[in-house]
Amino acid sequence: MKNKVSVPFMLLGILFNVCLIAANILETKVVNIGGVYVTAGLLVFPVSYIINDCIAEVWGFKKARLIIWSGFAMNFFVVSLGLIAVALPAAPFWEGEEHFNFVFGLAPRIVVASLLAFLVGSFLNAYVMSRMKISSKGKNFSARAIWSTVVGETADSLIFFPIAFAFMIDWPDLLVMIGVQIILKTFYEILILPVTIRVVSYIKKIEDCDVYDTDISYNILNVKDI
Repeated sequence: MKNKVSVPFMLLGILFNVCLIAANILETKVVNIGGVYVTAGLLVFPVSYIINDCIAEVWGFKKARLIIWSGFAMNFFVVSLGLIAVALPAAPFWEGEEHFNFVFGLAPRIVVASLLAFLVGSFLNAYVMSRMKISSKGKNFSARAIWSTVVGETADSLIFFPIAFAFMIDWPDLLVMIGVQIILKTFYEILILPVTIRVVSYIKKIEDCDVYDTDISYNILNVKDI
């Protein structure tokens, strides 16, 4: 059946959504690693790009588009719930309101920055992965995975940090944060690449699936075409 959803695809989709939601929460903390400032979302966010690579490689851009929009919807849903919870009056005996509001009471600019950066970065990642697979005739998965991540993560960082932290963090420090995030996320991809290769190979084998995106629409709004 054309629209049948396999167990590996479903599990990767669930993990993709969990990683995005976790990253969105962790992004509220800026950490100091050896004198370099990065957001704590770095711990988990690159995993979403690795999953994106796996889905685009095995099932193609159409399935990646579906998962990306589902991630956007779930992120929006969780952020909305968080803002509603912040708006509700706290019990008089509860002492955690300030900390709760700091984590879940995201400023509108951070919400916009996060969602917009995610959409642009994820779709660029899937698009580059798809186009490079066609041009390379399915060869050089490692290079495709790395370069698609570089493009996606660069776009994500260039959108998120200026929108989220402009005039809150000095521009020199902000530019350093952007550069460090791109480098570290790409290094993350390279470091875990042997695992990614094995996972993709295993899924292709059990799914008997290896899609090439010939004659498809790359319109990101064409969600029904799966």
